[in-house]
Amino acid sequence: MNKKDFFWKLAYLAIAGGVFMIDQTTKAWATRVLRFEGDRSVIGGFLNFAYAKNTGVAFSMLDEGGDAGRWGLSVVAFVAATLVLYFFWRTPRTDDRILGALTLLLGGITGNVADRIRLGFVVDFIDVQFGSWHYPTFNVADAAICLGAGLLILDLFFSKRRQNQTANNEQPVTNN
Repeated sequence: MNKKDFFWKLAYLAIAGGVFMIDQTTKAWATRVLRFEGDRSVIGGFLNFAYAKNTGVAFSMLDEGGDAGRWGLSVVAFVAATLVLYFFWRTPRTDDRILGALTLLLGGITGNVADRIRLGFVVDFIDVQFGSWHYPTFNVADAAICLGAGLLILDLFFSKRRQNQTANNEQPVTNN
């Protein structure tokens, strides 16, 4: 890896650090303000800020794990972050879509695992609803993880499509 590529990747890691800091800052605000002052309506009937403790994984699944669950989920998150970093360093500098997705995943994973290790739970506070439909409460790290995973899925779809188009364009032309 040349020096320029290395510095670009460091810039991506700085963005992951920014996602982590935004996540931690918003969770600190939610803990300090929402926990004591109560919920806040941002867009009535659609977006609220409401403090919630999540001791499980996504959408509070595996919620009853106690300390074993806390540390088990922390280990899984640490392994996931390590794998993300491994693929990050192996991804070519020119593949910005993948690097961006991995950056979001890394920032989100580290934000949630920091809460889990430090507090024993993850702070959630973004509450979205539409009519009777109510989405589980989430946080900035969760949004970054979902966005990063979504970008990876889109890249898989588009890279398959590109490969198929390239294969079709490279078929030999026969003259009869």
